[in-house]
Amino acid sequence: MSENKTRPTETTPQTFLSSVEPEKRRTQSLELLKFFEDITGWKARMWGPSIIGFGEYHYKYDSGREGDFLATGFSPRKANLVLYIIPGYQDYGDILDRLGKHKLGKSCLYINKLEDIDMDVLAELVRAGLADLAKKYSVKAS
Repeated sequence: MSENKTRPTETTPQTFLSSVEPEKRRTQSLELLKFFEDITGWKARMWGPSIIGFGEYHYKYDSGREGDFLATGFSPRKANLVLYIIPGYQDYGDILDRLGKHKLGKSCLYINKLEDIDMDVLAELVRAGLADLAKKYSVKAS
């Protein structure tokens, strides 16, 4: 069985973020770094080359595949900010309806810029996602 390709690295989030372009994306990423640190109380860690994660959990599927993954986090991509805050098995429609402009993936949220969303609602969503994740897996600081 193959290993998870997205694993912790030794690169610091600050080093990674210093290279993010354009400057507005870098600035908003630094805001998200502080936001996630404040919400989770956890130190940021790089997962793979471009994901900044907070906390981690060990998963084991019925298929036998298992591994470790970040509990929550984000990635500043060229097209948008990708937020990894939804475990993928809960309905957060009531919160998402109040969030602002976004697109939804299976377990991630895509936003163009922070001005498009309500940061208080985002904090609520992150907390709800972490609480639901902790019901299924043992979540810990990374």
